[in-house]
Amino acid sequence: MDTVITAIETLFTAYKSAKSDRIEKLPQSGGDRIYFRIYYQSETFIATYNLHEKETQTFIAFSTHFKKLGLPVPAIFCVNEAQTIYLQEDLGTNSLLNELEQYGHGEKLYGLFKKSLHSLAAMQIKGDAGLDYSLCLTAKEFGKQAILSDLLYFKYYFLDTLQLPYDKQAMLDDFEALSTYLTRTENKYFMLRDFQSRNIIVKDEAVSFIDFQGGMKGALQYDVASLLWQAKAELSEEWKDGLLNYYMDEIDSLLSKPVDRITFVSQYNGYVLLRLLQVMGAYGFRGLFERKAHFLSSIPLGLKNLKFFLDHKRVGIVTPEFDRVLRLVVGDEIIARFEPQQANENTPLLVTVNSFSYRNGIPPDESSNGGGFVFDMRSILNPGRFDDYKTLNGKDKPVQDFLEQRTKMNEYLNSVWDLVDIAVEDYLKRGFSHLMINFGCTGGQHRSVYAAEQTARHLRNKYKLNVALTHTNTANWFVG
Repeated sequence: MDTVITAIETLFTAYKSAKSDRIEKLPQSGGDRIYFRIYYQSETFIATYNLHEKETQTFIAFSTHFKKLGLPVPAIFCVNEAQTIYLQEDLGTNSLLNELEQYGHGEKLYGLFKKSLHSLAAMQIKGDAGLDYSLCLTAKEFGKQAILSDLLYFKYYFLDTLQLPYDKQAMLDDFEALSTYLTRTENKYFMLRDFQSRNIIVKDEAVSFIDFQGGMKGALQYDVASLLWQAKAELSEEWKDGLLNYYMDEIDSLLSKPVDRITFVSQYNGYVLLRLLQVMGAYGFRGLFERKAHFLSSIPLGLKNLKFFLDHKRVGIVTPEFDRVLRLVVGDEIIARFEPQQANENTPLLVTVNSFSYRNGIPPDESSNGGGFVFDMRSILNPGRFDDYKTLNGKDKPVQDFLEQRTKMNEYLNSVWDLVDIAVEDYLKRGFSHLMINFGCTGGQHRSVYAAEQTARHLRNKYKLNVALTHTNTANWFVG
């Protein structure tokens, strides 16, 4: 990571003819791209590191095309010779999802959703003109094969992990019929492909779009279905219906003739189903296979969203075997399989999480049962070896950045949590009252403190547990 940061600094210096004040790695999302924020005086920039050269070329070309048309996307400033790093406009960190979580489903947010759909219609229809679709990462058009790929993505990475019995040939026949039906749409323009509230940035009450490099030509309905049916947004039926009607008004104002709304809505429902299934495939791949906690925790919400759709909406085609299996997938037993047990006011379990120094020994367990976990953090590079961090501890942001950017701390903790979660869920079921988790390092100041803090947060967020967090070596901390 140090090499990447050095390369970013070199590119920025060449662009600005000055060195940055600092460069911070941003939290990584589902993809392989790594983002950094560059601070320079009163300005900030975003640097993107991506070894997928074609993806970089596509994003830069698409963004440049849309920017020339006055559409709300980030400006691209420069790219390095290897096509692995580029600098772009910093639109900020406040997404539409952040706004929704902060302010709830009120008039302000409804207005932001309308602004998003207004800009979406413009980007789809106006942005389609003159766009070089040969630059698309996969298919140039979201046609039958691409739709089948999404259905199979759901099948392989989520459905098949459930080990439910079904007629595989009948299922494939249903996939064929559904994909054929969805391709028979009259209006095909630019499709952003991953249009969700997390990828809509809000700044000064205006909206901008990011993460559209996977775009291609496709049905207008797909992107609006992605936004309005995003599980985490939890939009009401009233909002979904009102915003869909608003969106149809917007596209009617841009098209040469209005859409047939009965046909449009029928196919829209089909694309809602397809998008919900594609998302479940992504949750399965990123969560069940790659073991990323965020995606695992999203599975129950995604299943409930799918269940609501099946209960209240209809697609204009009958797929008997697929319909039958989907009903099994959203059954209470399957959803419960992915929902962690939550603590309540009557839960006796107290989890004690400690950081400690091996110089002073492992903290004693004062409970009657003993046991628990002790994790040795000394295999992680110690920030305390470097002068900049000696007077800091694992609760300080510079130390956190060091551990997240320059070590395998995140991978280590994901493995720790896989073990700890098994014990916690068993203890909750059996009514146990105590579990101790210890993290030790050389001085009990940096690595162990960070690991204990993050683990306490993980347990509180996932299980709503009562956690007693103690840093046993605070006497040796320096005041930074």
